[in-house]
Amino acid sequence: MINKVVSNIEQALKGVESNMTFMVGGFGLSGIPENAIAALSKMDVFGLTCISNNAGVDDFGLGLLLQRKQIKKMVSSYVGENAEFERQMLSGELEVDLIPQGSLAERCRAGGAGIPAFFTPAGYGTEVAEGKEVREYNGKPHILESALTADFAFVKAWKGDTAGNLIFKGTARNFNPLMAMAGKITVAEVEELVPAGELDPNQIHTPGIFVQRIFQGEKYEKRIEQKTTRKRD
Repeated sequence: MINKVVSNIEQALKGVESNMTFMVGGFGLSGIPENAIAALSKMDVFGLTCISNNAGVDDFGLGLLLQRKQIKKMVSSYVGENAEFERQMLSGELEVDLIPQGSLAERCRAGGAGIPAFFTPAGYGTEVAEGKEVREYNGKPHILESALTADFAFVKAWKGDTAGNLIFKGTARNFNPLMAMAGKITVAEVEELVPAGELDPNQIHTPGIFVQRIFQGEKYEKRIEQKTTRKRD
């Protein structure tokens, strides 16, 4: 029986080195691999390229790595609520490649599917298109976008089994399944780890073939970036 479980975060991060490219799942603070990020922030690895929808907030998520200047380049779709991300970008300390959100998702999916590049109309006529091939399809100009892959992909799921099959919950799914496909080594942390065979195959979002290491996460904060409330009637 296939068993991809590692006993601790140290084993999960074995092989991580400076100057690598990481994919990090999540959207805002929803569905981010909290345990992996926290552990990475304590390691002496620098010069990293991080592909992630955004970079958390100043003191949480990828913001922890930005504080320690571990990240050399961010490939993202927006800056979000992270003031340090904004500061480093504007000062030139951090190289940033801002990509339309749909294009970012598709570039990750293409990387996992083995598709080297694709044409999309998103970004045509903007800085996004600079230096990229343009072709016309159905009377509309499209730009050529290349696939994205990574040395490591770090994702977080609601449930997983010992064979690496993953189920995500609600909006916390976001970029996680796409990035799980595109990492040379995909590390999944889960809220609940069960024996192989216990998950309903019809509910599985990411098959275990895409996951190399899996572990039971702990102490999830699940912070909310902006909480909006109203008085009850």
